[in-house]
Amino acid sequence: MRDFPDEIRSGRVLVADGAMGTMLMARGLAPGEVPESVNISRPEVLAEIARLYLEAGADIIQTNTFGGSPLKLAKAGLESRMADINRAAVEAVRSAVGERAFVSASVGPSGLILKPYGDTEPQAVYDSYHSQVEALAAAGADIICVETMTDIAEAVLAVKAAKETAPGIPVMATMTYDAAPRGFFTIMGITVARAAKDLAAAGADVIGSNCGNGIDNMVKIAREYRACCVLPVIIQSNAGLPETRGGSLVYPETPEYMAARVKALIESGVSIIGGCCGTTPEHIAAIRKEVDGFHS
Repeated sequence: MRDFPDEIRSGRVLVADGAMGTMLMARGLAPGEVPESVNISRPEVLAEIARLYLEAGADIIQTNTFGGSPLKLAKAGLESRMADINRAAVEAVRSAVGERAFVSASVGPSGLILKPYGDTEPQAVYDSYHSQVEALAAAGADIICVETMTDIAEAVLAVKAAKETAPGIPVMATMTYDAAPRGFFTIMGITVARAAKDLAAAGADVIGSNCGNGIDNMVKIAREYRACCVLPVIIQSNAGLPETRGGSLVYPETPEYMAARVKALIESGVSIIGGCCGTTPEHIAAIRKEVDGFHS
């Protein structure tokens, strides 16, 4: 198996996979159904999705554990199955990719608001992430990916929990930003510079952004990260912002559109490029082609 830190240090740009939710919905995930429940009921679906992204050229493939923390699962009454849900997700991806890609364990927000703005104790959030990471590490995840964060305090808790629970596993951490007249901010008012500083101090090995923006804004966000940090940067953009067409939600950016911006991301100093909401194996294959062309 290749070593992830060595791959990053080599200067070769890695390709991450694309959306999980839209792929699950296309395979029968019902409205309101907890995505992580599929890990136990239909793990073969997760293996199929992982194979499709592997065949598209992804070097890094995520697990279906975005909402796999005890606090998040408790909202659906599934907290007692937490260890099983996280283990099954890692095993499903590993069964499909073997040692040909890195298994990246997704860790998403708790969905709660921490004190002093909300009523959730930070220690409870830390403990929840600790439990999830413990399960993911025991199952053999290669990377922990703390993603789609908007509250830097929660992101820091998640990164610290990951580093302290599984110190031998690299941690990636990504924030989600909105475009504003004065720049990019999370909904909690966190800037790229603040996120970069705090995530680095918490011990993250790779930082960046996912979700919330199409690829044009993500190029701008990538440049902001590169201007204020020395850590490797990961960018996973949506296929644009969703639009309603004929009663259906559609992401407008085509594989060709996104691929045409890959060169700009690489020239901005991005180390890992993938996709988020609305992206498919076709998007990842197009990104792979551009990355390979840039290095050739």
